[in-house]
Amino acid sequence: METRTIRFIRRGEVVALPNVPPDRTLLEVLREDLGCTGTKEGCGEGECGACSVMIDGQIVNSCLVPVAQVAGASIQTIEGIASAEQLHAVQQAFIECGGAQCGICTPGMVLAAVNLLEKNPSPNEAEIRNGLAGNLCRCTGYMKIFESVVRACQK
Repeated sequence: METRTIRFIRRGEVVALPNVPPDRTLLEVLREDLGCTGTKEGCGEGECGACSVMIDGQIVNSCLVPVAQVAGASIQTIEGIASAEQLHAVQQAFIECGGAQCGICTPGMVLAAVNLLEKNPSPNEAEIRNGLAGNLCRCTGYMKIFESVVRACQK
C-alpha cells in the first residue's frame, strides 16, 4: 500500500507524519504515533463517542476517520483542552460534580461538552442531552455528567 506524509494542525502547530498508510484511522495515529492516549477506543464502530475529537471545530468519532481525510485540518484532542496552568471549566466541573467515573467516556464527553458550550454558552437540559447524545457512559447514569455541564455553564 502506498504511504504518504499527512500534515494537520494540533495545538496550533503543524504535525507532519511521514510514511502513513492513508487507510489508518485518525484514532490509531493519535494514540500510536502522537501519544495522545487521552483519546480512547471504546467500540471501534463510531457508536460510543470515547474516541471523539474535534476536526475544524466539529465533533467526530476518530475511529471512523481515515487519517488521509484530515490533511490540512485542525485537530483538537482532550490533551489540548486545558491551558498549561488551569483546567478547562468543563474539566473542573467534571471533577467537582463527579462526572468522571472509569474514565473511558470522559475525554469524549468533555470534548462534546466543550464543543456544545462553544456554540451555545447557556444550553437548557434538552440541548445538553442532545449535545452529548453521541457519547455513551456505562458508569454514571448520566446525571452527574449533565450536572457537570450545567456547572461549567455557571463558570
